[in-house]
Amino acid sequence: MLKTGVAYHGNRILKHVETDLVDIINHNFNLVVHMFTHNDWDRHHKVMKDIFDMTMEKGLEMWVDNWGIGGPPGDKSHFLAYYPEAHQVYSDGTNDPVRACYNNENFKKFTREWIDIVYECGGRTIFWDEPHLVAKDFKDGKPTRWTCCCNVCKKEFKNRYGFEMPASYTIEVEEFRLNSIVEYFKHVTQYSQSKQMVNTVCVMLGDQIGINLKSIDAICSLPTLQNIGSDPYWIGNKTMTPYEYVYSGTKKNIDICTQFNKDHNIWIQGFGIPAGREEEIVYATEAAYDAGARTILFWSYRGAESNTYRCANPELAWKIAGDAMRRIQDRDRDNNLNAFRAKVDI
Repeated sequence: MLKTGVAYHGNRILKHVETDLVDIINHNFNLVVHMFTHNDWDRHHKVMKDIFDMTMEKGLEMWVDNWGIGGPPGDKSHFLAYYPEAHQVYSDGTNDPVRACYNNENFKKFTREWIDIVYECGGRTIFWDEPHLVAKDFKDGKPTRWTCCCNVCKKEFKNRYGFEMPASYTIEVEEFRLNSIVEYFKHVTQYSQSKQMVNTVCVMLGDQIGINLKSIDAICSLPTLQNIGSDPYWIGNKTMTPYEYVYSGTKKNIDICTQFNKDHNIWIQGFGIPAGREEEIVYATEAAYDAGARTILFWSYRGAESNTYRCANPELAWKIAGDAMRRIQDRDRDNNLNAFRAKVDI
């Protein structure tokens, strides 16, 4: 089945949610990715259950995003107000103000509790959104400041390698950072799978330091992770056409998923689209389909109209997104019909 999905966030008023879900269906989407923030947990979890129920009653598939529970992408982490010692720490000793350390046991416990409340509200597929550690101030291709160098991570590093964490960005540091993310996701996805939940993830496409399509083997090998995706957002790329950029990124993602026998998800940019470039949404969506993607998602609802990073013309971007999804749905139906016809020798 071709899955066409859209990210939905910024509204918790049920009357408007129902109207929006009908709008989503009318724009040819059959899957919704709902954000579930710490604030949703504290203030809206009964409303979130109603939203989840309403989504499924409309016949839409539903994924739940861990939006900002440990910091960006998404909201700033409220968890750190309760556990100030759990901040990610840069290599120069300064705290990252909004991101939690993956190796902190309290953060792992907090994530398990978040999984519990998502399950209680009816969520059965978790979408782990762009896991990464921060790196800044690059020189000769390497960061001069990075996380995490908190006391927990320094102790873990010494236990693993037998010497103190170095002040420079070495191969061991890079390996340790990747392993920190993988071990966190191994822990939390084992827990969610024990509740019969499905785990999906989106990783960064480019050369950012963290988990990306160049260093994804370790996380792909986790048996508790069923679906690996990426987001080939083309705005800002100056070397390829939108079609070429999205096709190339999607093909890499699909090849990795095939290698590890995983399902996939590919995101189409629906935010920050400049005026006059809205048609590129169609070209990008077609590129993802041509490269083999059959779970294609759009960030986000109505061209991110409720966000500062919205498209220049959100209404137009949203209309064209619906057109793009209809085009690939029609193609998919035609492909299926041709296969059925071939079997009966019409």
